[in-house]
Amino acid sequence: MKKKKVAIIGTNGIPAQYGGFETLAEYLARFLNDEYDLYCYCAKTKEKKKLKEYLNTKLIYLPFRANGWESIIYDAISIINSLLKHDVLIVLGYTGFIGFPLKYIFRKKIILNIGGIEWQKVRAGKYTARIEILVKKWLEKFSIYMSDVIVTDNKFIYDYVINEYKKNPVLIEYGGDHAKYEPINDMVKNNYNFINNDYDLTISRAQEDMNIHILLETYKDLPERNLVVISNWQISDYGINLKNKFKNKYENIIILDSIYDLKTLNIIRSNCKLYIHSHSLCGTAPSLVEAMSLKIPILCFDVPTNRATTEEKSLYFHDVKSLTTILKNLSNEKLIKIKNDMYEIAKNRYTWNRISNLYKKCID
Repeated sequence: MKKKKVAIIGTNGIPAQYGGFETLAEYLARFLNDEYDLYCYCAKTKEKKKLKEYLNTKLIYLPFRANGWESIIYDAISIINSLLKHDVLIVLGYTGFIGFPLKYIFRKKIILNIGGIEWQKVRAGKYTARIEILVKKWLEKFSIYMSDVIVTDNKFIYDYVINEYKKNPVLIEYGGDHAKYEPINDMVKNNYNFINNDYDLTISRAQEDMNIHILLETYKDLPERNLVVISNWQISDYGINLKNKFKNKYENIIILDSIYDLKTLNIIRSNCKLYIHSHSLCGTAPSLVEAMSLKIPILCFDVPTNRATTEEKSLYFHDVKSLTTILKNLSNEKLIKIKNDMYEIAKNRYTWNRISNLYKKCID
């Protein structure tokens, strides 16, 4: 029987080096390449770094970046090209909306993972921000109505699509079981002195909706607890200002730039006493389900998406006062219960085998 040709669209491409969508693309390639002819569209890449195939998936490179205004062109061309050549399109994000109507001509299936509720991430107030919100709302609506299958990665977003658009989406989260426990080695001991002591950890982008400021303001008054913060500080004024304010100012606060070596990152994550997930405008955050899979005690910023991901079994904060109260009252027994609960949820829900099987049902 002839295999279906399935295209993965909307990421920088694979091998994954960036965020959640790229990791999703890579693990779909790993788990689905036996049953389908897979193709993954890849953003502008230096010639010497281009691969013809990866994980038995053919890579198609376009001369555009996958971010900023170029992403609209990149995704649209990817979709149009794929409608001509492939049977099923898995589209991650909706910036390629221009190509969606052509599916009626070519009679191909579009599976759309909408990601988060993007218009909520726009900072309202300025006139241009209000316009951006309206545009993103329209794009969301248009893309959802144009797609054959709508995938949401969080129960809160699943309910939002039903209530807002009267559509029946499919709930498919992310896998986190690729994150593996790593024992401390000599290299990490030498490079990261904090690893020899108890420390709490948070990892996120330097954006206001990640609420890093709440954690830093809390820990500066809790000298008995150590906090390690890993972020790409230079991407925003928010990050630059926080780094300047807190780096080397408090003995218990360790500010680190992004760490891209997965083994080193997993050693730091695996051996923390507590992981704090401070994201407020994401769906099911890949970093959260990875931490859950590593069997780490977790605290979360109090939003419906984080409560849905952790099944209300974590502890939740929304400001300095609530986080301080939680940290001052944490017992070892409570930490053990949280980490066991998080791991059980991850083991049952956030595995790539389960996630890929759910996508398989959408494709077929």
